[in-house]
Amino acid sequence: MWRSVASNALTFLILGLFLLAGLILWGRAQYTAEGPLDEAICVRVESGSNMDEVSRDLAERGAITRGSIFRIGADYTEKTGLLKAGSFRVESHASMADIVDAVTRGGRNTCGTEVVYRIGVNHAFAEVRELDPITNAFVEKAEFDLAQDERPEAYATARDATGTEFRLVLAEGVTSWQVMQALNAIDVLSGSIAEPPAEGTLAPREYRIDPGEDSATELVDRMITAQEQILTEAWAERDEDLPVSSPEEALILASIIEKETGVPEERRQVASVFVNRLKQGMRLQTDPTVIYGLTNGEGVLGRGLRQSELRKATPYNTYVIDGLPPTPIANPGRASIEAAVNPAETDYVFFVADGSGGHAFAETLDEHNRNVAKWRQLEAEQGEANGN
Repeated sequence: MWRSVASNALTFLILGLFLLAGLILWGRAQYTAEGPLDEAICVRVESGSNMDEVSRDLAERGAITRGSIFRIGADYTEKTGLLKAGSFRVESHASMADIVDAVTRGGRNTCGTEVVYRIGVNHAFAEVRELDPITNAFVEKAEFDLAQDERPEAYATARDATGTEFRLVLAEGVTSWQVMQALNAIDVLSGSIAEPPAEGTLAPREYRIDPGEDSATELVDRMITAQEQILTEAWAERDEDLPVSSPEEALILASIIEKETGVPEERRQVASVFVNRLKQGMRLQTDPTVIYGLTNGEGVLGRGLRQSELRKATPYNTYVIDGLPPTPIANPGRASIEAAVNPAETDYVFFVADGSGGHAFAETLDEHNRNVAKWRQLEAEQGEANGN
């Protein structure tokens, strides 16, 4: 009798193990299988939330079939404790495994509302935009000039909402005065800046802003640290035959290159012109330095230079002074810094606009004069076409 009971018990145990194994395999398949969503959605995970709450929200919105499998899968993969607050885009037909990964990976939000402050050469403005999860494209809700416009309601709503992302994008070629003015106008930054940072020391790039945590001064410190790193790395890889003797001089040269061309492919050629001129003892004769001497970097001149200004003696007028001006004339980006320390190998000593947004380069004055004549003719034709 006892043998029969033991045999039956063993049979049930084996059957139970098979059922358990089958259940585990089924659950794993469900966890990694294609999900039921027909269109992508944006999922908001509030601070202090947990996987139970997230799974209920996902189930109510039709993103997952079984909340229990979602929670068990997150536990099994040891991701339950990694849940991050934020807004996350869930792709159509995303598996539960994909969704768990999305809400635990960390980093920037992948959907929701964001405010982007853009500091450009001509003006600084803010954009309020929201990601459409279906198209995965941003929809603009508002845009306004930081210096002149009243803050629209859409901005106030986004600024005060939980989960809004804030970024600052600093364009190449802006001056430190422009940066100071813009940062002082951004109301999610605490404090203000009394004096412009040293020209050229701020790295043009994107910066994340944490409202209530970041101050204007701290943001400037991050910009300075980033630029120092870029300059140090570039200087370590510099051409040994440069006519500049320090990273600081390289930064000055990079700022001139930055202001002289908006065509990325030209930077090293433009750099070669200035390097060749410095080597030959020629004056740089570059208009952006003259403009900086007139404006001190405070805004845009907004007109062409007059002959009297080209002759006016200032520390920045490279038509009058020899060599480099005393400081950078803007904040150059990485590409211009790298071009300054590794210019193209050319014999160019002249360049002039060619009408396409780029420049025509020349090795001799005669060749340069022909390029100038072509540019003047093109200017005249464009003036006639515009009725001027």
